[in-house]
Amino acid sequence: MKTLVRAVALTFAFAAGAASAAYPERPITFVVPWGAGGGTDTTARYFAAMMEKELGQPVNVVNRTGGSGVVGHSAIAQAPADGYTIGMITVEISMMHWQGLTELNPTSYTPLALVNADPAGFTVRADSPYKSVREVLDYARANPGKLKASGTGQGGIWHLALAGLMNDTKLPATAIPWVPSNGAAPAMQDLVAGGVDVVTCSLPEARAMIDAGKAKPLAVMDTKPSGLFPNVPTMKQAAGSDWTVAAWRGIAGPKGLPKDVEQKLVATIRKIWDSKEFKDFATSKGYGTEWAAQADFAAYMAKGDRSMGDVMKALGLAK
Repeated sequence: MKTLVRAVALTFAFAAGAASAAYPERPITFVVPWGAGGGTDTTARYFAAMMEKELGQPVNVVNRTGGSGVVGHSAIAQAPADGYTIGMITVEISMMHWQGLTELNPTSYTPLALVNADPAGFTVRADSPYKSVREVLDYARANPGKLKASGTGQGGIWHLALAGLMNDTKLPATAIPWVPSNGAAPAMQDLVAGGVDVVTCSLPEARAMIDAGKAKPLAVMDTKPSGLFPNVPTMKQAAGSDWTVAAWRGIAGPKGLPKDVEQKLVATIRKIWDSKEFKDFATSKGYGTEWAAQADFAAYMAKGDRSMGDVMKALGLAK
């Protein structure tokens, strides 16, 4: 009898191992909540192509846009938890539920891996009289409303980057009014033209104007200098503020993925992330490379979720 029980146990163990080794047995859908051609889409398509090579099955990218990111993020969260639908979630998952757009939040997923993060920069015109962020904030404190800032739409990630900095340095939101824009590129053009005084988009997005000598970065909202501009100080160095914020991208699946599937996906993503090819891809695009897997990724998102909530409440944007 003991021999029979042992044989049955070994059979089940073998079957479990075989199932793990067999995954995936059919194509995987890789959902992108944002439009084709953007940074998230480009990054997702790179990982999908590399995962296809590693896993031996097609990994098909599907753009599910709409609802300010809600449609695509919902498609990932609500898919069957079998590993055949995964997707790229973005920083907006830490913002949308505070705005009342959805009940989804970072805990709605099986977090696989954070692969990219681009901290906010603090950029002014090249001929700006301000030599440091501290000088800008001191002027705004003494002359509220005189300076204007931009970088994205109202309530977008770069708006919250500035709002968080002002909140951390005890400046009212009205001290530097926000001018909504359709993204970082038009905001940078407005900066150079004199329409605004500060742009708080990521440094990769500001790179063209910086390299052209038309803009100068005064700080990066991170705990370490930018790999793209290593001489630009952190916000702690530039203004004594501990405020950090980044636009990030990570890969996740629906909540409840089988553990063996989760482990295989994480190992595959890590192998791709570690490769020279990915580092070259990221460098060519100006994307920051950041890694956190599973529980560490969940903790990263939880911290960002709390920060976004605090700032959005301070701005009156939280529902």
